[in-house]
Amino acid sequence: MSEQRFKIVFDGALLPGVDITTAKLNLAQLFKSDIAAIERLFSGKPVALKHDLSHTDAQTYLNALSKTGIDARIEAEPSIELNLTDVHESSPGTYTHPALGDNESPYSPPRAPVGEALPEYSELRVLGVQGRIGRLRYLAWSLAALLIIGAIAGIFGFSLLAGNQMVLGIIVCVVAFVAYLYINITISVQRLHDLGWSGWLWFLNLVPFIGSLFPIALAVLPGNVGANRYGAPQPPNSTAVKVLCGLWLVVIAVVFVGALAGGLSTITEEYESTSASSYESSESADAVEADDAAKAAQPPVDYEKE
Repeated sequence: MSEQRFKIVFDGALLPGVDITTAKLNLAQLFKSDIAAIERLFSGKPVALKHDLSHTDAQTYLNALSKTGIDARIEAEPSIELNLTDVHESSPGTYTHPALGDNESPYSPPRAPVGEALPEYSELRVLGVQGRIGRLRYLAWSLAALLIIGAIAGIFGFSLLAGNQMVLGIIVCVVAFVAYLYINITISVQRLHDLGWSGWLWFLNLVPFIGSLFPIALAVLPGNVGANRYGAPQPPNSTAVKVLCGLWLVVIAVVFVGALAGGLSTITEEYESTSASSYESSESADAVEADDAAKAAQPPVDYEKE
């Protein structure tokens, strides 16, 4: 008995979170074809992308196709048994294309072999706008850039300012600020790519009110599960990324405690100032009342006797 064979079937379904444009672009890249040819695969009818595969090979092809965002499936090929009673002669004048079976239409989609599989993960680039990063890596890289560049600016910039080299100190601080701004833009654009959004949306940071909420949205919203038009998903988060992301909790706690302590200090100073003013006013009022009482207690003067 021959080994069971399988085929890959696609009927236009997509994986959750993948838009149809992204899937078509990924398929065009995978099959090394143009979009017009890929459009025919999304007619809504089942299309066999690959025939006569072992189960292992079929699973390999299915994994490669899943990375493009489409929801293909494996189906068993019908078993073929040779029966001499079914053999018949072709009628004169009937022509069968040598590359097609008797029941196969010449207009069916081509059975092109699956091309090179997409990379499983995208390449990480801190200083570029290509690629994708997730929420944890976005927070970790932001904190790392802030700490490193802030430390450099603090050590060299303020040392120069303290040494009466104001011009050099200002230059160092400006260069550090520009470097941090550039890194912030690159990692924000990559985070937008992970969401399937254009990097030009970074300019929403410059819009009043929206700009204060936009970084929070980048840190909270989950990215696309599979590949999108900006490439494959990011690699798994390393331990260092998780630790740096966790340090944000420490930073937030320190800022909160500092703000709370500053607010309490201000309230205490205001209370003490108000209490002192009230005490001084009370003493002044008591002194005035004492003077009035003393004047009232003096005996009347008889000016006629004098």
